[in-house]
Amino acid sequence: MMRRASNSTFAKVDGLQFNIDGVTQYYAGTNAYWLAFTTGNDDIDTALDRLKEAGLKILRIWGFNDVNTVPTDGTVWFQSFVDGQDPVINTGADGLQRLDYVVKSAEQRGIKLVINFVNNWTDYGGMAAYMKRFGGSANPEWYANSDIQAQYKKYIKTVVSRYSNSSAVFAWELANEPRCNGCNTTVLYDWAKETSAYIKNLDPNHMVTIGDEGFGVSGGDGSYPYTQGEGNDYNKNLEIDTLDYGTFHLYPDSWGQSNDPFGSEWVEAHGKACVAAGKPCVFEEYGVQSDKCSVEGKWQTTALNTEGIAADHFWDFGTTLSWGKTNDDGNTIFTNTSDWTCLVTNHVAKINS
Repeated sequence: MMRRASNSTFAKVDGLQFNIDGVTQYYAGTNAYWLAFTTGNDDIDTALDRLKEAGLKILRIWGFNDVNTVPTDGTVWFQSFVDGQDPVINTGADGLQRLDYVVKSAEQRGIKLVINFVNNWTDYGGMAAYMKRFGGSANPEWYANSDIQAQYKKYIKTVVSRYSNSSAVFAWELANEPRCNGCNTTVLYDWAKETSAYIKNLDPNHMVTIGDEGFGVSGGDGSYPYTQGEGNDYNKNLEIDTLDYGTFHLYPDSWGQSNDPFGSEWVEAHGKACVAAGKPCVFEEYGVQSDKCSVEGKWQTTALNTEGIAADHFWDFGTTLSWGKTNDDGNTIFTNTSDWTCLVTNHVAKINS
């Protein structure tokens, strides 16, 4: 269902859905973690043009790129953690100016960005890059280290203050797939509560969310993703009032689960949790290595028909740019393929019908 409301620059929650540019409806989106690391402005424009043409309204990107050795070859980096030196936030041409361009280009095309601040994983540095400089070896130590948290907040403030008035920002995201293995669930809860409140204080205009996989949600079959073994209590975290919506991901292959019924039940369990919390949820990453159309198409249909699910973003957007094809991790959906027709063209048409 689509309903028009008063026009507002900033995307916002409207009941169990989102309102973007005055329109409340279900939204399709995707992930292009690599976009702000792209050095050519024309390539960024081309990528965003293809999303706009396809009717994909929300794009999730990495707003982090942490290094322990500063590149000298023009490779993009956003923050350095070099032993014995103070951390450096790179606001130069090979730094946050790349993100500046992505935001500007998205503004011109009406695309809304989910911008993420740190990775649980080591890709593009992640929590491990902080610990290499400040101490610690396992991610639970990242949350407990006050020097790390101070630098993380400093980085957040730098990024948020650049774009706090931009209509292109859909939401700020605390981390990509944060886990705290074996931790009491209060660790992630307290961190999410404190960090989201910090961001809301800096920027009350934009939404804030965690960026987690959705582990520890109530209901389900008792398999590992439903447990709190990674330190997540999904339902409790949704109660944090400075978090506007919930997120969840789906990778049955990686989690040792079946594509279905596990996949569709996972989507429905999160819808139920979001309805109970009175907040929308985003199915913000999902992928399989084979049979993408039949498997992911079913998940999309489930998401579209489940109350509480307000949007979905497949992982990952692929296309051909000036230098060739963008990265393919096996889950990537490329433009001009039958999977694209199935999971993008047909899905968007179904949403708009």
